[in-house]
Amino acid sequence: MDRRTFLKRAAQVGAGAAIVGAGGGIGGRLLLQRSRRPWDDSVFPPPGRVRVAVVKAASYQADLEGIVLAGLREVGAEVAGRSVLLKPNLVEYDPGTAINTDPRLVAATVLAMRRLGASSVTVAEGPGHRRDVQYVVAASGLLDALREVEAPFVDLNAAALVRRPLHSRFTDLRELWLPEPVMEADIVVSMPKMKTHHWAGVTLSIKNCFGCVPGRVYGWPKNVLHWAGLTEAVVDVGAAVRPHLQIVDGIVGMEGNGPIQGTAVPAGLLVFGTDPVATDVTAVRLMGLDPSRVPSLVAAARFLGQGDPDRIHQAGEDVERSVVDFAVLPQFAGLRAGAAPGAGGGVDAGPA
Repeated sequence: MDRRTFLKRAAQVGAGAAIVGAGGGIGGRLLLQRSRRPWDDSVFPPPGRVRVAVVKAASYQADLEGIVLAGLREVGAEVAGRSVLLKPNLVEYDPGTAINTDPRLVAATVLAMRRLGASSVTVAEGPGHRRDVQYVVAASGLLDALREVEAPFVDLNAAALVRRPLHSRFTDLRELWLPEPVMEADIVVSMPKMKTHHWAGVTLSIKNCFGCVPGRVYGWPKNVLHWAGLTEAVVDVGAAVRPHLQIVDGIVGMEGNGPIQGTAVPAGLLVFGTDPVATDVTAVRLMGLDPSRVPSLVAAARFLGQGDPDRIHQAGEDVERSVVDFAVLPQFAGLRAGAAPGAGGGVDAGPA
């Protein structure tokens, strides 16, 4: 998809003519019909050219530490002397599915960050689906994996909080209570699973930031954000967390009725970036879907990162030759690249 096509389709979404239906979120708003700029220009300067790397990884038995190290270097990740917080996608545990960011990838990333000179590496998550976070951490194998690399885990649903005003205003929330470990980390790394989503269509590095919002304040599954309009909240939360780095786990992704009950897809890919919009645009394309048809991603591309494919330098594998078509639910048929406008879509979002 060239730049002209992306911008044309993004404009269609902005006019409510593509996949944004009459709902636009539980609050009934049309996300992209606002003519004003609901963000502070002084906080979000226009993005320039960015670099995203697509790297093959055949399985979780591969040399993941070496692959992650190479991918981070490819996108120019600078972590030496800095505190790093890894935020994986940890939703629920079911041994028969591929719900979560694989623990082996998380552990390998801990080691890679240390090799790059990080002063500390912490893994943290605040699942919205299970209140018993320790159960999910243990059952998923993440606890054992982190013990092997001597890395701490922080439950973001229980961590101390700080109040932060929002610098984007797609919801009416005005502020968020966010965990101190997230706000105090020098580098936040969003590590989502490459998945489809039964409400949002897809869930990637921006949506993954929902796990930074504490359930003890915003409910399960983050009900306050649902009431504010979930698609809008995806944008505001992503802009508040603003992850510095992204690593998308597409070694085995999930298609169909994600983010929990979908089917595993062995895509054999990892996506690395320093811009959450550009990284998600690339990941969506790799899934055989059209990023200009994902409302939250189009909104984020207005201010949070680079959504113009012509200004995203793709390193590593060629995106067009690496596409693995992910099945989507019928209501999201319009997300498929090449689908006719109005073929189907959705705007709400739930558990990551």
